[in-house]
Amino acid sequence: MVFKKFRLWIALRVILITLNLLVFLLLVQSSQHQITSFIAIVLVIVQISALIYFVERTNRKLTHFLESIRHSDFSTSFSDRSLGGTFEGLNRAFNEVIAEFRKNRAEKEEHYNYLLTVVQHVNIGILAFKKDGKVDIFNNATKRILKINNIQYIQELSEIKPELPDLLMSMKAGDKQLIKLVVDDNLMQLAVYSTEFRMRGEEFLLVSLQNISSELDEKEIESWQNLIRVLTHEIMNSITPISSLASTVEDLMFEEEPNKSEVSLRELDSDDIQNVSEAIATIRNRSQGLLTFVESYRNLTRIPRPNFRYFAVKDLFDRATALLRPKMELYGITCTKRMYPDDLMITADPDLIDQVFINLLLNAIDAVKDTENPQIEVIASISSGDRVTIDFADNGQGIKPDILDKIFMPFFTSKKHGSGIGLSLSRQIMHLHKGSITVKSKPGEGAVFRLNF
Repeated sequence: MVFKKFRLWIALRVILITLNLLVFLLLVQSSQHQITSFIAIVLVIVQISALIYFVERTNRKLTHFLESIRHSDFSTSFSDRSLGGTFEGLNRAFNEVIAEFRKNRAEKEEHYNYLLTVVQHVNIGILAFKKDGKVDIFNNATKRILKINNIQYIQELSEIKPELPDLLMSMKAGDKQLIKLVVDDNLMQLAVYSTEFRMRGEEFLLVSLQNISSELDEKEIESWQNLIRVLTHEIMNSITPISSLASTVEDLMFEEEPNKSEVSLRELDSDDIQNVSEAIATIRNRSQGLLTFVESYRNLTRIPRPNFRYFAVKDLFDRATALLRPKMELYGITCTKRMYPDDLMITADPDLIDQVFINLLLNAIDAVKDTENPQIEVIASISSGDRVTIDFADNGQGIKPDILDKIFMPFFTSKKHGSGIGLSLSRQIMHLHKGSITVKSKPGEGAVFRLNF
């Protein structure tokens, strides 16, 4: 039964062509039937062309099928019931493939619409563009942040800020920047993060824009409040006794004349002189302490720019331990170092990082000096992100949870003797090196300060 109808049609057409050829041969032998023989040969040619067209129908269907796929036209259907079961199976296979493509396209469109809805819903601006600056997608948050309705090329953002397009197009995967913009007379500070991806054979850059002005303002106000609180506390601690002692000295040395607005110098005995001397000495000491405090504050605000050099981490450790070895020996502290690899190198300002090392080692010494078997360990290695990390670990009592978030605050200290600027200064130095300083601690388990370069 396979190809039954198709074969029948082929056989009939071949028989008709054969008969027409025989008729043509018979007619061509007679000179009286020239017109009829011409008609017969034309009929043969027509029948042969029809046969070829009939046989090539499958090729045309296949071509039509492939063209439909190439042009993503999945509305086509194939049906040919008159040619037998095999052709019906071929048409069914074509239709099933078309239906599968139609289903996949519908799923992709649903997925695309889903992602587009998510992108448009998020509160962070998203902007994707090609290397030539042609914008592929941007969401409503981008419109709201940049106060734009439409954008086709990233260069159009020069109307907001002339250098903004160059800043965005020069970013690489993983870059982050803080960009200040003035839009509608409002100052905005945008945190911009970027990543790269490849799609349809083209390179795209995806940047996210987040207005963090309110967060920065809040942190700035909080920082100012903390700074003013510390300054007020320190100044009041010095000014109050100075004022009180000055009043005491005045009472000891001078007395008002009765019924006169003038004052006269008292006659002082040895006890009064001793009291005045002690009061003046106290005033001098407190004044000197206040001057030292102000100088410490000045030191925080005038850190020099780093002079970067390439040097071994081991040199930092050797210089710091050589300086602090007498103090460590005084308290019986064991200080060890581990370097992975032994010749680990960093690019930094050795003078500034020396100060960070000294500050962290001094803190560690103070933390373990009253501990049994006091130990400090410095571990330097390369992290999974190819960044150099240096850990300062001690076996002291640890840092109390309620002050853990305050230890980097300028002038905050839990020590009896200390200015409270060491860790704050260290954090500023690490910030100038595009690095960071973090701490982990649990009460009774010591503390670990980590430098990330």
